[in-house]
Amino acid sequence: MTIAYVRVSTNKQETDSQKIEIERYCLCHDIKIDKMLSVEISSTKSQEKRKITELKDMLNSGDTLITTELSRLGRDMLEILHFILELDKKGVKIIFIRQMILSNGESSSKLILAIYAYIAEEERKLIVMRTKAGLEKARERGKKLGRPFNALNSYYDKDIKKIKSLLKQNIGGSFISKCKF
Repeated sequence: MTIAYVRVSTNKQETDSQKIEIERYCLCHDIKIDKMLSVEISSTKSQEKRKITELKDMLNSGDTLITTELSRLGRDMLEILHFILELDKKGVKIIFIRQMILSNGESSSKLILAIYAYIAEEERKLIVMRTKAGLEKARERGKKLGRPFNALNSYYDKDIKKIKSLLKQNIGGSFISKCKF
């Protein structure tokens, strides 16, 4: 079985470009995709939410996992390496389209794999730093961050009377947030 894994980290990004890249690769290499697992969630979320656990469970000896690049599989070097080593032990072939040197399965590629995983982790740290710096500069210029008050309807607007009633009864916000209205 061949499974393609596509993940984007923000709702501003689209999985389409990764899907097209994988489909073109498979067409050129005469590979049939049996399942395309598409996830639109940040890499900071749990493996379950990113469907990594589901992906591990679906793959067996002789199967192939195709993804565009190493960074799609995890948020840090150890997590990525652990995932790849687990699949390697199961006998799963992994193809990284943009980093074909990692796809050959040779022992020399393990060192290169570790380097790429480290680079992916560092790039993520840089993105976080740049984002925080940009937000800080915006604050210094007097820009108010976040959603303007009452600009959009809140998810809880329909329940506001119930929420206010519970707050008046000295029921904590943490408990209220877990209530299903």
